[in-house]
Amino acid sequence: MDDPDSVRHLLVVDDDRRIRELLQKYLIENGYHVTTASDAQEARKRMTGFDFDLLIVDIMMPGEDGLTLTKQLRTKTDVPILVLTARGEPEDRIAGFESGADDYLAKPFEPRELLLRVGSILRRAGGPLPTLAGLSLGRFYFDLKRNELRDGDKPVRLTSTETGLLKIFAVKPGQIISRYDLCDRLGVSDRTVDVQVTRLRRKIEDDPRAPRYLQTVWGEGYVLRPD
Repeated sequence: MDDPDSVRHLLVVDDDRRIRELLQKYLIENGYHVTTASDAQEARKRMTGFDFDLLIVDIMMPGEDGLTLTKQLRTKTDVPILVLTARGEPEDRIAGFESGADDYLAKPFEPRELLLRVGSILRRAGGPLPTLAGLSLGRFYFDLKRNELRDGDKPVRLTSTETGLLKIFAVKPGQIISRYDLCDRLGVSDRTVDVQVTRLRRKIEDDPRAPRYLQTVWGEGYVLRPD
């Protein structure tokens, strides 16, 4: 299995929920671990709990805009920042770079171009890009490239939500993930998260009532402990 620590963790900051969710889904499908924030204040809160490899920040946000956030962050961290904006004039690009951004992408953009720019920034920053393979859970194997769970040679049917949930855990095995974080990443309620965890346990655990792999950490969240 490839080293899970090589998975890059990105923070997407955008006040448009639809765009946040689309970017999150696309980047996760392409091997990244993704957290989101709806504004500058939430982004700072996220950064107190996680170390990110790259920030994707929308400029046009209510309250503190993306350029102000980028400029302020540059006084404290050298984490790479890619800024997004609906304005693509040369003076806007210059303002982005002057604020401390590493790259600039005007909306609308092709998702593939975003992926290429993210990869380019991370290569310049150094370190490996995502090289996910999969992990073993007893007789089960989850293929992260195909988003496929297998019981030996037989595929196990998962819903799209179950697949997304398992992938969130699989890219950070052994790391406790809070229910709040799971709700944010999946776009569901905390009750739905609990139901999905229960359903997933029925598919990967010999005894779902005494889980060996997908465990509850009381007061903190859930953790996946593979073989």
